Amino acid sequence: MVLLKNSRACEFGDFQTPDELACRVLQVINQLAIHPKSILEPTCGHGSFLLAAIEAFPSAQHCVGVEINKTYLEELQQQLVANGNLSAQTLHADFFQTDWSAILSKLPEPILVIGNPPWVTNATLGGIQSSNLPKKSNFQGLNGLDALTGKSNFDISEWMLLQHLEWFKQRTGMMAMLCKASVARKVLVYAWKHRYPTQSARIYKIDAMKYFKAAVDACLFVVEFRQQTFSQECLVYDDLLDAQVSQAIGYRNGAMIANVAAYDRWQHLHGIDENYTWRSGIKHDCAKVMELEKTNDGYRNGNGITIALEELYIYPLFKSSDISNNRITTCRKYLLVTQHLVGEDTAHIEHDAPTTWRYLQDNADVLAKRGSSIYRNRPPFSIFGVGHYTFTPWKVAISGFYKKVVFTAIRSIDDRPAVFDDTVYFLSCWSKNEAVFLTEILNSSIATEFLSSMIFWNDKRPITIDLLKRLNVAALARELGRENEYVAYAQRILEERPKTQTRCVKISTSR
Repeated sequence: MVLLKNSRACEFGDFQTPDELACRVLQVINQLAIHPKSILEPTCGHGSFLLAAIEAFPSAQHCVGVEINKTYLEELQQQLVANGNLSAQTLHADFFQTDWSAILSKLPEPILVIGNPPWVTNATLGGIQSSNLPKKSNFQGLNGLDALTGKSNFDISEWMLLQHLEWFKQRTGMMAMLCKASVARKVLVYAWKHRYPTQSARIYKIDAMKYFKAAVDACLFVVEFRQQTFSQECLVYDDLLDAQVSQAIGYRNGAMIANVAAYDRWQHLHGIDENYTWRSGIKHDCAKVMELEKTNDGYRNGNGITIALEELYIYPLFKSSDISNNRITTCRKYLLVTQHLVGEDTAHIEHDAPTTWRYLQDNADVLAKRGSSIYRNRPPFSIFGVGHYTFTPWKVAISGFYKKVVFTAIRSIDDRPAVFDDTVYFLSCWSKNEAVFLTEILNSSIATEFLSSMIFWNDKRPITIDLLKRLNVAALARELGRENEYVAYAQRILEERPKTQTRCVKISTSR
């Protein structure tokens, strides 16, 4: 998303809602036949939504606006007085410090909670050392690895909307919020997973560039809550004023589904494959040092320095753009791979490849400054996302960034196993025939339709490793009548797998 350059706007995600958009949103809500007795805007800013809601629902008994910016609140108070809305209440307060239970306990139901929460992530706020953050907690329930590798970054609005869910756990009413579409889906998954009383859900796409000068996939997110009801479907509209539903998304097997009908057709393919594990490429966070170009005199790094490094730790590198554009017969770049396993001691490089060791030592300060906590308390020059699977002679790969489901067989280059950056996902293979077999079945129309049913193409990285892991390759092979080939290759996996990794080959293809 393109943020405003003003530092305060960045810190508070300050995208004030234009009056025109607020009025259109209230038209939509009015059509949903809700008759709120209370209206609450938790981050009201200038109060565009609160003012429009008061006008749309004049019979509402209680109207409350809460805002951290005192100047905005004074402007809203003046507008309320000018409009004759003397009973509306305004509070100068910080969302993260407010006793919402006390406020909500005074509001008769049904309650309309409406607004436009901040469009900013916790990582952005942390980068500018802002205190406008919720208390640190693993509210998403991520495991340690996911938290370390970046999944713990979240939109502040996501945290706020999850608080709104809690408000409606024992209450009746509606939440109507402007937010990123990706945030809406995450909140829906949480609500459905934890069985909040969602009676209905709707997503209306909005033109964020038009209204906010922000390049982001945004929407009006509406959820109606009623006790003793539970729906796992969300209707999607291409515009606020559209009456025709463009898409029905839902929740199946713990995942958000983009096309429920297509998913239901092939849901027997959903499951963990016991023999093929999707991996992501190598994470190093220091491209200028670790990514190299080959020259007549050796290897040139991103700083323009050329050095005659030993070949021992250098591997051909393919990036997302290479995979997506099928540039796979030769490689543009090479990667310095310092470890064969995560956490492996790197001291032996000094003996094995003295020039490479000196190069690493010369860049030790830069490598030590890598921000990610995954490098803490690790051997010097560590990388991440490396294992025995990194060094197989063949791989089947797909780009996470490009908007197409196409898998590509990748061979070794000059007898060196190809490696990838961490925007590429792959399966390891031991032979060309195995790679061709996997590429053929994964590129089948069945696999494409199944995977596409779970992809939201406007996401920054539409294809993820979590998505790919939902496809049981064994079940796919059976569906395509190629189960015998799968069994043969699975047996080879068992034979080649390091002894510490050995386990029984399981061919679970039952529907």
